[in-house]
Amino acid sequence: MSTQGQVMKILQRRVKNGIPTGNTLSTGIKNQQNVLWSRWQLLSPRDQMALSILVVFLLLFVGGYGGYSVHQAAKNSKESYQEQVADYFWLRAQAGNIDSNLNPATTQDGTAMPPASSVNAALNASGIDNAQVVAAGDAVQLSFNHASQAVVSAALVGLEQQGWQFTQLSMQQDAITKAIQVQAMVTS
Repeated sequence: MSTQGQVMKILQRRVKNGIPTGNTLSTGIKNQQNVLWSRWQLLSPRDQMALSILVVFLLLFVGGYGGYSVHQAAKNSKESYQEQVADYFWLRAQAGNIDSNLNPATTQDGTAMPPASSVNAALNASGIDNAQVVAAGDAVQLSFNHASQAVVSAALVGLEQQGWQFTQLSMQQDAITKAIQVQAMVTS
């Protein structure tokens, strides 16, 4: 007897003996659906209408708000990623502009620069233009705005590497333009 013939005999015996051949999970789900349908039928038409409206409202609210919040989170994440990538490529492009032999604290003839000019030159070398730099006795006050956090960090680290010590530092980000406003006082 072939294998196919044996399978057919087993199936015929199951049908005759009343052994279920279907999936028990699907029969369980069908039983639950039948129970729910019979209870639905027992509700008054007014209750059926109210329950239908409630279910539609919940589906629209959860689906709509859930979709909106997921969309906003994805959009914010994408914008943040694009800013970081732009900063990375800008920094990478600036790597060729770094001259390690240049000492901004001296002029071309070898004489020492005034402290305010030295700080201003260091800020310009870091990509900060239009900084307000003023000598205040032995210290130097500086103030500037820039849109990139990476540029601001590089400028502040560059000042520290040149021997300037921060005695005061205030950084705030503008809520609208997202520019970082820096006010500091440094001493040599």
